[in-house]
Amino acid sequence: MSLTAEEMHDTIVAIATAHGVSSISIIRLSGQNALEIAQKISFSKTFSNGIIPPREAILTSLYNATNDLIDQAIMIYFAAPKSFTGEDIVEFQCHGGMVVAQEVLDTATVYGARLAEPGEFSKRAFLNGKIDLTKAEATAKLIEAKSVDAAKILARQLKGELKDFVDESRESLLRALAYSEVMIDYAEEDIAVDIVDTMVAQLSQLQKQLRRIVEVSHRRRGLIEGFRVAIIGKPNVGKSSLLNALLSYERAIVSDIAGTTRDTIEEQMRIGSHIIRLVDTAGIREARDSIEKIGIERSMHSLNDADIVIVLFDGSQLFDEDDQQIISLIEQTRDKHLIVAINKSDLTIRFESQLLADFDPIFVSAKKGFERLTDRLREILDGVGEGDELMLISARQIEAVEQAATAIEDAQTPLQNGELEFFSYYLQDAVKAISSISKPYDSEEILDKMFGEFCLGK
Repeated sequence: MSLTAEEMHDTIVAIATAHGVSSISIIRLSGQNALEIAQKISFSKTFSNGIIPPREAILTSLYNATNDLIDQAIMIYFAAPKSFTGEDIVEFQCHGGMVVAQEVLDTATVYGARLAEPGEFSKRAFLNGKIDLTKAEATAKLIEAKSVDAAKILARQLKGELKDFVDESRESLLRALAYSEVMIDYAEEDIAVDIVDTMVAQLSQLQKQLRRIVEVSHRRRGLIEGFRVAIIGKPNVGKSSLLNALLSYERAIVSDIAGTTRDTIEEQMRIGSHIIRLVDTAGIREARDSIEKIGIERSMHSLNDADIVIVLFDGSQLFDEDDQQIISLIEQTRDKHLIVAINKSDLTIRFESQLLADFDPIFVSAKKGFERLTDRLREILDGVGEGDELMLISARQIEAVEQAATAIEDAQTPLQNGELEFFSYYLQDAVKAISSISKPYDSEEILDKMFGEFCLGK
């Protein structure tokens, strides 16, 4: 979304509600000619001497460019600068369905409006000082929130939690930078040891805080994106039966033939207040052919990419080399949440369950149900969602904080050695990195990339 300065002053229009049949569709106009265009569509110059009162819902008829009636709708005018974009905005709330909304949209373009680029409303709000980048990103993510916990985190960012932290961190760095610049100007003066120690301590504390925020954000990313839950095990342990049971319909083919599932199958489902992406994988064993080898490689990728791993063993079979291979794999994934389950508990148990004692296994059965497994899964998901720690919600934010933490770490050795020019250099990098979270220096390139991912009408 690379727009010229002239295009940023155009009046733009878009359908702000989701496509498809609905009770109401909202068409949003924004720009200096928004009110004039709205008056032409609604013939509203006949109302109150052509004056439309701001922030009042007005029931009006809408007409196309040839004066044919389109619909009866609610029209609301938001006068600049007290609007989302900081410009004049008019919203039409018409009856749902793409035909009516599209005709209103087409009529607005006939009268001079331009179709909005994805994210252009939010970009204008940012450029006009109505929101900063933290609130813009939180708005976009809130639309796609995968859990109640995610919605709470994003609501806190909308209220300015992350912005306040960025402002405080930036202020702390600027104070240290200002002191350094003053001391460079008066290089003949000795640097007080206690002041250096204080600055080192403060910067170390800030660095640890930044590293902690990054760690928490990685661990809790599933709250925003949806947790990836992979089901792994050797062939024919009941992975596909578990998937079907959790989804409550026959999504995967189930048979007694080992190796039936040759590729990963991914579906979304709700566990408690969380949306998860459940992945059924091909059975892991020594591959018998090239196709099975590809399936097993994809299973390994799903395992590495998962937030939570459900590991199934067949309780009706004796422990074998394939089981040992699975144990070796999960021993290498202790950084992930593991649920180890012994399936087919309705049959005679032959599996040596004591071999899994370190993993606190649970017994489950496709015939009797997987309630114990889903309860364990819900406990893990709820546990991750607990706490009020600050969380970063995008890869861009995480990268900025990591860069700031690294720059602070690099700055401390020059400070202790009295090399203030190098100290200031690294500290400036830290300031730029942390500031970019809410308002970047090189704004145009970053804004085009970020706002271009927004939906139309937002």
